[in-house]
Amino acid sequence: MLVGGGVALLFAAVALVLSAFQQNLVFFHTPTEVSEGKAPTGKTFRIGGMVEDGSIAREADGITVRFAITDTAKVIPVTYKGTLPDLFKEGKGAVVQGKLEGGVFRATEVLAKHDENYMPPEAAHAVEQAQKAAQTVSQ
Repeated sequence: MLVGGGVALLFAAVALVLSAFQQNLVFFHTPTEVSEGKAPTGKTFRIGGMVEDGSIAREADGITVRFAITDTAKVIPVTYKGTLPDLFKEGKGAVVQGKLEGGVFRATEVLAKHDENYMPPEAAHAVEQAQKAAQTVSQ
């Protein structure tokens, strides 16, 4: 009976760990995948790409920022309340985490590139895939 109780406790602990892991799992999607409806609705995920030139606009409250993320094929509008990283700029790589609500991505976290030559791997891959798709269509 003692061994059976120990096994039951072990299974319960494993179930709790797996449940916590599943709740904290965040998937990455490109702007093209989001616009095609492949991103989860009502769940947190990440979008990566380039900050579209001319898209950064600050609201009157001083903490809300609107901008757009693009993979050169599709553009997703983003709103974010908070302080942006110092390296966040138009035309540079970024990854944003949050939820899609009514066609606008409500970001809870913004990650920017680290130096002149670095782009987050997810953002670089998204841009590369969009450029390949655009070349295939134009041929």
